[in-house]
Amino acid sequence: MRKFLSALVILVVSSSAFAGHHKMGDHKDIVDTAASNPMFSTLVAAVKAGGLVDTLKGDGPFTVFAPTNDAFAALPAGTLEMLLKPENKDTLVQILTYHVVAGKVAAKDVVSLSSATTVEGSDVTVDAGMGKVKINNANVVKADVMAENGVIHVIDAVLLPADVAAAL
Repeated sequence: MRKFLSALVILVVSSSAFAGHHKMGDHKDIVDTAASNPMFSTLVAAVKAGGLVDTLKGDGPFTVFAPTNDAFAALPAGTLEMLLKPENKDTLVQILTYHVVAGKVAAKDVVSLSSATTVEGSDVTVDAGMGKVKINNANVVKADVMAENGVIHVIDAVLLPADVAAAL
């Protein structure tokens, strides 16, 4: 879980740092975009532990709600370590895929949604009121970090499917 969160955080930070600084020759996929930013190190580690690197390097397109390292650090003590254990890989994958929506959903499209179905199969709620966008209880702190195979929206909390949240 923490690896996933770290990886997601790295993805978000990398996107923020490089947003607006892309050159015509830059072609980074979602994983490379996240890995290039230390803010997403936990997310990238989680993606690796979950065996999702090849999937997220695929054609997509994907929309990733990427938690920062700080978002992962805010999980209850021991949660991330527990999720990164090999015996908890299925739960880690469930959490990580709950952060991914099939297709490229840019900020201009997100604001018109009330929910979105994740790759995990459950819906996340979208609240675009008062000039801010929330995905469940997470704030989107940076939107539209573009990657070759999709888009990353940086969030300040880890999203947990209801059954996982109840078990933690």
